[in-house]
Amino acid sequence: MQVLKEDIRGRILAVAEQRFRQQGYSKTSMREIAGAVGVGVGNIYNYFRNKDELFCEVVRPVLHTMEAMLQEHHGIRGEDVMVMRSEKYLKACIDEYVSLIETHRSLLEILLFRAQGSSLEHFRESYTDRSTGLVKAWFAAMKKKYPDINTAVSDFIIHLHTVWMFTLFEELLMHAVPKQEMESILHDYILFEIQGWRAIIKV
Repeated sequence: MQVLKEDIRGRILAVAEQRFRQQGYSKTSMREIAGAVGVGVGNIYNYFRNKDELFCEVVRPVLHTMEAMLQEHHGIRGEDVMVMRSEKYLKACIDEYVSLIETHRSLLEILLFRAQGSSLEHFRESYTDRSTGLVKAWFAAMKKKYPDINTAVSDFIIHLHTVWMFTLFEELLMHAVPKQEMESILHDYILFEIQGWRAIIKV
C-alpha cells in the first residue's frame, strides 16, 4: 500500500509539473491534474493540502539548489574573498550555473515564468533581497579579515548583481541556448562579473 501511495504521489507531481509548465500556476486546476493522473480530485488532498503546496513541492529541487548557491557564495559557507583571484573559482561558478540550468531547466522555467498567483510569484524579488543582505554581511566579515579591501558598495549595486543573474537565466531559457554555447556565454559573463567585483573591492 505504501509503495502504491508513493507511486500515486509521484504521478501527481509529474503531471502537475507538466501542466504548470504548459499553462502556469493560475490556469491549472487540481481537478485537471487529478483527471490526468486518474484519481478523484479529493484524493489529491490526501497528498497535498492545496494547489500552492503542490506547486512548491514540484519546484522544491530547484529551490533547494538556488538556496545552496546563495549560501555557498555569501552565506554560512561563503568563500574567502581572495578566492576570486583563482581560475578554479571561475570554473566552479561556470559549472554551477551550467548544472543548475541543465539539471533543473523545466523547474526553473516554471519558477521564473509560470508562478503567477502562487506563494512563489515574487521569488526573484525575495531571493534578491536576501542575497543583498547576505552579501553585505559577507563584505563586513571580509573587511575584518582584510582591512585594506574596499567594501563601500551601495546596496543598489549589490541588488543589481542578483537581478542580472536572474536576467541571465531567463534569457538562456527563453532562447533555448545549447549547452556548449551556454558554457561560453557563462564563461564571459562570470569573468566579466568577477573582474568587475575585483576592481571594486580591490583584491
